[in-house]
Amino acid sequence: MFVRTIRYQTIADDLRRRVSDGEFELRGVLPSEAELSAAYEASRVTIRRALEALRAEGLVESRQGFGWLVSGEPLRQDLSRLATLDGQLAAAGVRSERRIVSFGFVAAPDRVRELLNERTVLEVRRLSLADGRPFARVTVWCPEELGAALSRDDVERSSFLEQLPVRLGGATQTIGADAASPDDAELLDVPEGAPVLVAERITRNGDGRPVLVSEHVFPAHRTRFTVEIPVDDGMLNPTGLRLVDRG
Repeated sequence: MFVRTIRYQTIADDLRRRVSDGEFELRGVLPSEAELSAAYEASRVTIRRALEALRAEGLVESRQGFGWLVSGEPLRQDLSRLATLDGQLAAAGVRSERRIVSFGFVAAPDRVRELLNERTVLEVRRLSLADGRPFARVTVWCPEELGAALSRDDVERSSFLEQLPVRLGGATQTIGADAASPDDAELLDVPEGAPVLVAERITRNGDGRPVLVSEHVFPAHRTRFTVEIPVDDGMLNPTGLRLVDRG
């Protein structure tokens, strides 16, 4: 008996196989609808129906700025304590890896110079991976006197927090939203302009003096930050909330 094959179902079957085979696992982002339309020689409407079928099965999802993604739980980071990114990933059962993009002493950027009161700093730019997938672009600035004893291999092997010869007294972390720059898009393997979370961390020594400034850029679809909110006078108050645009 002849069974009619519906085009969008055929495409959905093939995409389901490709997702199951892990073809999109490294990036987590599927080709755009236009790219899929060209690859399968089908209309955008047909491609959309195929993707909607996979979304109904929980295999893919769509997000503004990214397009279609392989479904998965975002990685969560606890903001209630000072910890390394590698340690947070390990606690979640995720294999972490770091790759140094650049390492060297540079003239301190204005913001870093203001915070560290240093003209020359060690600047380390690295890519952090979680289970082999790009998870964060991290840039760390350290005073020249503290960074002088560190090598490229040292910072590729473990975090600054584990190597600085000072007693740490805590940190202030500020998190905001932005769009991926061309450089970060390439490193993080996301579309240019895709939503990212940007965290600035100022780490202090035991005397309260800033000894590290770092910038962490995360693809917004891959991470969540969690924080415990204390009860104050019977009210749950969001701590650290600051309005940055009153327009």
